[in-house]
Amino acid sequence: MNTSTLARFSPCLALLLWVAASSPALAQNIYKCSHGGQVEYTDKPCPGSGELVHRADDTEIIDRYLRLGQLDAAKSYADARQLQALYQQRLEAHVQSENERAQRQADEAAATAQQREQQAQQQALIDAEANRQHLLIENETLRQQNAQYQDELTQPPGIYASPYWGTSPRWPRRHDEHRDRDHDRDHDGRRPMGPRPPAFHPCETLAGGRLRC
Repeated sequence: MNTSTLARFSPCLALLLWVAASSPALAQNIYKCSHGGQVEYTDKPCPGSGELVHRADDTEIIDRYLRLGQLDAAKSYADARQLQALYQQRLEAHVQSENERAQRQADEAAATAQQREQQAQQQALIDAEANRQHLLIENETLRQQNAQYQDELTQPPGIYASPYWGTSPRWPRRHDEHRDRDHDRDHDGRRPMGPRPPAFHPCETLAGGRLRC
């Protein structure tokens, strides 16, 4: 046997033995075969000469059938070798393992659903607070606008008040008061009067606090 070749394939042998021991679903025999001075490991008997380096025991084989869901094959294998007690033991262990796996999956699903629900509730609270702040800002803006409109409504309109409403300006008197009075009487019909008083019209409040007079 080529020693260097065997050393090169030793890690493969160790890996196959570990897989066979730790994974009953892959339980199988392992053979060491030589081809042209090269060594290889396989799960099938070697053509010609070969060496069985690992034999799957009854427990591994039954577990393999159970893990593959082949309960009838596992039972037939056990019955053919009078291993009913071993079969029952491995079947109970398999059922317990499956139940534990299903429970873990259910717990993980429940935890995921609870986390999503909590995230949704937190997001709903954030959205509600943002909406509340938005409404507060809008209400404050409207309140300020209404206060400004009310202040404008209370202000009197700016109207010019003439000091001569309905009166005539005083004309300068002459030295001859009699002639001045006579002159005034002669022209009473055409004497200019002061400016007319302003005409007040009722004002109407329009939408938005505006006035129309």
